[in-house]
Amino acid sequence: MNELIAKELINLANHDQKVRKKLDLENNLGQGYHPEMEVVHRQNASRLKEVISEIGWPTISKVGAEASDAAWKIVQHSIGEPAFMKQCLTLLEENIDDINPQNFAYLYDRISYFEGKPQKFGTQFHNEKIYPVKNKAEINYLRQTIQLEPLELETLTEIKPPVFPKDFFDDASFNEWRKKNGWIG
Repeated sequence: MNELIAKELINLANHDQKVRKKLDLENNLGQGYHPEMEVVHRQNASRLKEVISEIGWPTISKVGAEASDAAWKIVQHSIGEPAFMKQCLTLLEENIDDINPQNFAYLYDRISYFEGKPQKFGTQFHNEKIYPVKNKAEINYLRQTIQLEPLELETLTEIKPPVFPKDFFDDASFNEWRKKNGWIG
């Protein structure tokens, strides 16, 4: 196991959370993608790219469960880099037996969210409303295969596209941001 890389990945993910908490306490989250948060996400993604070049995806056997989860969290927050997120989704799928499979599901759905496509595993919510899903009848089976709790589908309210949470981006600026970053054409 590569303990130096493991420690570094954990520190990067912890720094992300520390900055997020600081911005939240200052009431600076929820009005778009905060520039300070974006800097942290891009720096973390840059370092993770180097790690991937060196050792491949940081799997549990390579860096331990906590650091492997930290690598996923870095990717999950790399929302300004869709190509990188999609590359990592492929790496997670290729290493599904040596990662937390929930990480694959969350990343798959997060990418779908930013592309404006229905999610597969039902992991993306806003204010207790679920973003659109590909197949409601299949969701709980898929969630069970990766050890996620089942959803009470009858009680879920589905958010219909193109409505996105107003406390994240208003529709026009969110769509402009997605175009600028390559999520949509």
